[in-house]
Parts: sequence; structure tokens; C-alpha cells
Amino acid sequence: MKAARAFAVIPAAGMGKRMGASINKQYLLLNGKPIVAHTLQFFQDSPAISGIILVIPEDEIPYCREKVVERFSLSKVMDIVPGGAERQHSVMNGLSALKRYAGDEDLVVVHDGVRPFLDEKMLQESIAIASEGIGALTAVQAKDTIKVVEGGFVIETPDRSALWHAQTPQSFRYGLILRMHEMAELEDFLGTDDCSLLERYGEQVRVIKGSYRNIKITTPEDLLLAEAFIKNPGGGSLS
Repeated sequence: MKAARAFAVIPAAGMGKRMGASINKQYLLLNGKPIVAHTLQFFQDSPAISGIILVIPEDEIPYCREKVVERFSLSKVMDIVPGGAERQHSVMNGLSALKRYAGDEDLVVVHDGVRPFLDEKMLQESIAIASEGIGALTAVQAKDTIKVVEGGFVIETPDRSALWHAQTPQSFRYGLILRMHEMAELEDFLGTDDCSLLERYGEQVRVIKGSYRNIKITTPEDLLLAEAFIKNPGGGSLS
């Protein structure tokens, strides 16, 4: 039996409205290089990853191919495919494109294109869990007290010890996550992340410890924090 390979699906099709910039957030420069290029470079360099499917807005495909993929010699990028109306649709487009390369027993790592501070240990652990046939969710425990609010009033304070902030990478067997997305599409169900689809259909999801540095860069404040991480590289991975 052929050994399972691991592929990355990188959704980077968001418009970045919260960033308030004149270009989409994935192309903003971080340490002189577009944010998405940092993320792709990590997967390019990882020995665990056999290939990458990049998902971006359709009208940006020529620009991204020239200014990111070709410019930084990201040879593992096998396809650049258009995103959908929501992140879940974008991931589904990426999974559909992966049919040309992956078998059901191969592994898929879904990772946000604007989350460049993951590390190899995190990735390897995520892939190892996915190889067991369950979902792997990277997450960190909540540090702040969380309030449930309705109509402007607090109605509940849940136990913080049971609350985790979901991150990516999230990893799965290809056949499993493709089936979950197909089922969600049939039901017109929109989850908040890929693991939420497994939760809905009764599949197991195991949590692995992420990092508070593994931020998703979506606001100007996030970009300032990312720049601070580069100046003080106490963890994470960024070329």
C-alpha cells in the first residue's frame, strides 16, 4: 500500500475589509514580502508537504501567479483556484481541485493564507493525528474571561478552562474532509471552520496545542503584532 502523502489547501480569498487597506490583506508586506508568500514559503520548505493548492479571488489569479508564486519560486503550488462566496466554499474549491492529485487516504492540511507563524512541530503533530482518521484542530486555551451576551446584556459566563480559540492548521484524511464538505453543501450548512463540519456529522476532532503567536492577520493591529514577532523571534516560523 502506497504511503499517504500530505497536501496543503491554502484559502486566501478574503477581501480584507477589516484591514482598511487599498489592496487585499494577503498581499500586504510583512518584512518586505507579501503575507501569503510567507505562509506559502513555510509549506514549500516543509518536508511533510507534497503539494499546495492555493485559493484566491478569481480576478487575482494572474497577479498572484506572477508576483507571489513565480517570484518566490514556490514550486509546490500545483494549482491556483478561484475562491467562493464564503471561506467554506473556497476550501471546497481547493478540495475539488485536489482530486487530480490525492487519494482518499492521503492527508489534507487546511491553513489560512494570512496565518504565517505556524511551525513544523505543529504541522507534523496535526498530520500525525489526521493519519488516524480523525480531525486535527490546532487551538489555544482562552486567556480572557468570555461572556455570552444577548441584547447587550450578559446572560452567561462559561467556564474558561473549557474554552479554546480555534486556529489552523486543521488536518484530515482527504476522503473524510471532502465527504464532510459535500454533505454540508447538500444541506446548505455553513460551518465556522472545517472541523465544525466533522462535529456536525459525528466525526471525532482532537485538539493539539497551538501557539499564541500563530495569529491570523486581519486587522492593522494584527499587522503591528506580526512585525513585533519578527523583531523578537521567540517562536513561530517566518522566513
